[in-house]
Amino acid sequence: MGAGIERPTVTGFHHVSAAVSDVESSATWYQRVLGLQRLPMTFPHHGTGGSRYPAPDPEKAALLLDSATGVMIELHTPAGGDGGPDRGALDHLAFGVASRDTLDSWAAWLDALSVPHGGVVDRTDPTTYATLEFRDPDGIALEFIYFPGRS
Repeated sequence: MGAGIERPTVTGFHHVSAAVSDVESSATWYQRVLGLQRLPMTFPHHGTGGSRYPAPDPEKAALLLDSATGVMIELHTPAGGDGGPDRGALDHLAFGVASRDTLDSWAAWLDALSVPHGGVVDRTDPTTYATLEFRDPDGIALEFIYFPGRS
């Protein structure tokens, strides 16, 4: 479809980020109902093409992991604080990819389709990883993410 460029692949669904009215109550619910493990960190929101919310306050955010699948759920307060109008809103969807080079392939694919994006960004906080962020036609934030040593 795009000047001899083939569509790259994803390795699977990686994480979801949701704005909730009460982070602690929601985290406890996800741990109890889905058996998720709470991780001792959160990831900053970068805003380029991803999150429509400001970076979550670490005291008002939780990162939960399903250790069987590797899928993570991030919970944070909505813009404007607890119980705001975006309560219960989906923040973004992230898809894992197999390599850093795959992110570059996705960037080329999006360019070929004239889909705006924030470019591939290498990150080191809170660990080493790389992302490519963009939005769908409705403004839903999407992200491809690569963690070295993990798909």
